[in-house]
Amino acid sequence: MSGGEQKPERYYVGVDVGTGSVRAALVDQSGVLLAFADQPIKKWEPQFNHHEQSSEDIWAACCVVTKKVVQGIDLNQIRGLGFDATCSLVVLDKQFRPLPVNHEEDSHRNVIMWLDHRAVSQVNRINETKHSVLQYVGGVMSVEMQAPKLLWLKENLRETCWDKAGHFFDLPDFLSWKATGVTARSLCSLVCKWTYSAERGWDDSFWKMIGLEDFVADNYSKIGNQVLPPGASLGNGLTPEAARDLGLLPGIAVAVSLIDAHAGGLGVIGADVKGHGLVCEGQPVTSRLAVICGTSSCHMGISKDPIFVPGVWGPYFSAMVPGFWLNEGGQSVTGKLIDHMVEGHAAFPELQVKATARCQSVYAYLNSHLDLIKKAQPVGFLTVDLHVWPDFHGNRSPLADLTLKGMVTGLKLSQDLDDLAILYLATVQAIALGTRFIIEAMEAAGHSISTLFLCGGLSKNPLFVQMHADITGMPVVLSQEVESVLVGAAILGACASGDFASVQEAMAKMSKVGKVVFPRLQDKRYYDKKYQVFLKLVEHQKEYLAIMNDN
Repeated sequence: MSGGEQKPERYYVGVDVGTGSVRAALVDQSGVLLAFADQPIKKWEPQFNHHEQSSEDIWAACCVVTKKVVQGIDLNQIRGLGFDATCSLVVLDKQFRPLPVNHEEDSHRNVIMWLDHRAVSQVNRINETKHSVLQYVGGVMSVEMQAPKLLWLKENLRETCWDKAGHFFDLPDFLSWKATGVTARSLCSLVCKWTYSAERGWDDSFWKMIGLEDFVADNYSKIGNQVLPPGASLGNGLTPEAARDLGLLPGIAVAVSLIDAHAGGLGVIGADVKGHGLVCEGQPVTSRLAVICGTSSCHMGISKDPIFVPGVWGPYFSAMVPGFWLNEGGQSVTGKLIDHMVEGHAAFPELQVKATARCQSVYAYLNSHLDLIKKAQPVGFLTVDLHVWPDFHGNRSPLADLTLKGMVTGLKLSQDLDDLAILYLATVQAIALGTRFIIEAMEAAGHSISTLFLCGGLSKNPLFVQMHADITGMPVVLSQEVESVLVGAAILGACASGDFASVQEAMAKMSKVGKVVFPRLQDKRYYDKKYQVFLKLVEHQKEYLAIMNDN
């Protein structure tokens, strides 16, 4: 090759299936997003705490967005494809056709979503066993994991679903199967949501103890007996049928997938921070906490040795970064909670009108409105007498108590726009206080965290970011590419293509720091007090429940 010639660009496609939409991006070797597309997906809530989707609808949306992002590109330059998705449960029969996960027998609705809480009775019984696998999920299994959902299907939909089922997939694994025809499961999905051990495999005694001995009898063929690490190349790549659906070429490398939050962690946690004045520059990557914040929030911390954190999921070996143990804290709803609080307020119609008139989102308008009413004091001080406990959907971490409810104390009779803005601020602060609660639990168990790396939809909100910095007292790093989850998915595709020797190499070259937000340390005393109030709220709620349950 002559000195004037350049190697053709190499591109990777990342596809992210979130709670309400599918998104795709075309990403180059340096991690720059060249094209982006999104498509909404349908959700059903046939009754309270039942949340369902359609795998056919989700795949169709994947095809729409992928075709959009590769328009005008030489398809021969696309080297790899990576998927991530929510940890929802997909049910198919022995011929890979959808089966109903509902009493209405609607087979189109064959996905139990991650946030579905129908299996409360089942998860309580599983936790009562105190089986040893529970020590790897913080001591208490969550209703959002797959074992209780599987048990619910067996106990409630025996004839219409359970007896006919041939395959139970985590949604990320369903997508890689659709693309390649390979039924291998991701180590990430099975370790984090199915009780699989990277070192020991499946534990027969657990499945027998909880009444799902069916899986042991068929050698786990329905839930996965071939397990591969994220980023590994699957089979012969993209099948001709999937290639036609997605608008790509057959044979393109397809990666073993990740859960969406883990893809976000992969997309941010390995960034080079030189020159930004961060203490973590001289520290190991284990000093970083990736916070992926969207409909829910996940807090991803890694360690060289296993750390057991009560109420925090894990430790999971190689579930996100190969060779490292992962602990995953979380708040079950964050973005959805903010929407709930704002949209349910009497002043919301007025907010919509004013935001539209300014061509702003309602949250950009609220942020500017808070600046108007704060006067001389810091904006955070507006909530001195208003406090929120944010667990409207139960507590995922570190209390691991799905029976907890949300609380607001300090309400007044006013219902004007100022009142709405301050309630919005208090809700954002409550989520950041929840993050501090999780960090303190992780540090008490042995983690040493100095810096937060935020990504996801809420990381685009400057108030949300600043509150996390101020309340935790830690700097917040934002990526150059705000769509870090899609960068993480593309990193998987890049690894599968063979263009990078390892996931760590791809992380280092494809994730970059865009901005750093430092805490306003002069406000620390105020937020320390808010945190003490925050902890008191849950103490009082437990006292109230004890009184009401006292016979």
